[in-house]
Amino acid sequence: MSDIIQLLPDHVANQIAAGEVVQRPASVVKELLENAIDAGATSIKLLLKDAGKTLIQVIDNGIGMSGTDARLSFERHATSKIKSAEDLFNLSTKGFRGEALASIAAIAHVELKTKQESEELGTQLKIEGSKVISQEVVSTSKGTSIAVKNLFYNIPARRNFLKSDTIETRHIIDEFQRVALAHPNIAFLLHHNNNEVYHLKESNCRKRIIGIFGAKMNEKLVPIDEKTDIISIEGFVAKPEFAKKKRGEQFFFVNDRFIKSSYLNHAVVNAFDGLLDTNHHPSYFLYLTVPPNTIDINIHPTKTEIKFDNEKALYAIIRATIKHSLGQYNVAPVLDFNRDATLDTPYSFKQQKVTTPKITVDPSYNPFKNDDKEVYHQQNYKKDIGSWDVLYSNIEPEVKTEQAELFENKTITEAKKTIQIQHKYLLSAIKSGVVLINQSLAHQRVLYERFLKSITVSEANSQQLLFPVKISFSSQEIETIYTIKSELENAGFVFEEFTKESITVRGIPTSILESQITQILEQLLNDINLDIPEASFSHFDVMAKSFAKTLCIKTGAVLSEKEQENLVNDLFSCKEPNTSPFGKNTFKTLTIKEIDAIFSH
Repeated sequence: MSDIIQLLPDHVANQIAAGEVVQRPASVVKELLENAIDAGATSIKLLLKDAGKTLIQVIDNGIGMSGTDARLSFERHATSKIKSAEDLFNLSTKGFRGEALASIAAIAHVELKTKQESEELGTQLKIEGSKVISQEVVSTSKGTSIAVKNLFYNIPARRNFLKSDTIETRHIIDEFQRVALAHPNIAFLLHHNNNEVYHLKESNCRKRIIGIFGAKMNEKLVPIDEKTDIISIEGFVAKPEFAKKKRGEQFFFVNDRFIKSSYLNHAVVNAFDGLLDTNHHPSYFLYLTVPPNTIDINIHPTKTEIKFDNEKALYAIIRATIKHSLGQYNVAPVLDFNRDATLDTPYSFKQQKVTTPKITVDPSYNPFKNDDKEVYHQQNYKKDIGSWDVLYSNIEPEVKTEQAELFENKTITEAKKTIQIQHKYLLSAIKSGVVLINQSLAHQRVLYERFLKSITVSEANSQQLLFPVKISFSSQEIETIYTIKSELENAGFVFEEFTKESITVRGIPTSILESQITQILEQLLNDINLDIPEASFSHFDVMAKSFAKTLCIKTGAVLSEKEQENLVNDLFSCKEPNTSPFGKNTFKTLTIKEIDAIFSH
């Protein structure tokens, strides 16, 4: 039998490696940004076209490369970051595997320009599908510029698996934010389709967070600062009142590297114990510094998961540090036995002498002796309030028997077509039995179909605001809102101005209140960021669902008899009354036979 095992050609091996390193355009962005940081850059530009599918270009002012290094950097397992296996446990750089550039060059058209400061001329290298097309000497500025074009051009199957431009851009923004937050001392610039998305100057952590997430973030932040022998913790947590139902801004950085850790996340959540509403998640930006030899960052291909030597100790320190900061800044109740400045002597009283107050005692006072004066006062008091007795004269304690309660419920049933149960369900009688309706889910269905119709078919009515409302958002959030501006206008919104940090709303749909504008737009942004289907109808559908979820009647709302009746009629006038927009049942029917079966046992 002939031999069947053979070595793979280099270009095939590189494409297989690319499958591990490059899942989507955001993977390329991460690798190139980290290389620029390792090169000592103080200014990094990221240019994108078509969510990175057409172009990803990173320009830095780092140390650059020689002609030989430029050529060698695209070989597999070529790296300047490590020299021996022991270096893996004492890493201070980002990339170290030496597979990134080789993998990227295997599935794209790559153009590299680089020059060292000591050299007069630099090197230009062009590679297509792992093949070097040309290498020339060029005049270029110090640092490195690498352009990745037509990603997955030679693997069309992989390209077809990419999501819409909106989703891919969201992933790129996530990677960009993580790198930019980890390095506030580096200036970053992001352009997408020739539009400036971020222009972040060199700054500190707080300013970098505000630069990315908008000025409204400033009031939310509570500083964290603690140094111990095994860990140093800096950063910020958001105040409990700004917690969100969705996991939003949650960032852990270990030695300037973004990581994910459900274990440490639990420590943060535990520190907020008793301060958060149910199903709400805190926001945090925590920078942890630990000795490099106490962590292993080579346990996951994306390097976002790491292993700590002393996880339990870190858990306790993080939890205690956050609890202390929340108490120190009066965010959480705390017992503080330190001096209270409010009890200090006022300045105007500093020179005044202290006088001891005089206390007089009546030695003849007997508390058990009837005093004529006391009796007199009691009589006058009763006399004064005598007129109030009339208000309570006909009231007797109400004690309901079981029979009386059943009789009362029977009377209500006969008088009403629907009954509200526990401020959550509506019970209505039908010919075949009864129907139990979830008021919140039913109203979601009604609002969803109503909004969907107004956005796509009919022209929605809009009410002008007496005073336009200005709302602050991050640059990325504003760009997202701008991309669906026409759909929002179809729904009834009228916008006056879009800036890099805020939007001004001049008109709103007649079905919402002015106080709900911010809540609706924030919920819409969350829903868009979570998932957007590929259909062209997607924005309308997500928007209608988001509006319905935000504005629907909530559990606990008391409905009048007329409101109950209207909701039932509106639900069964819908095209699909059986389920909510999110696929949950809106009602359950119990036939007489099913009810009889309950009592037949």
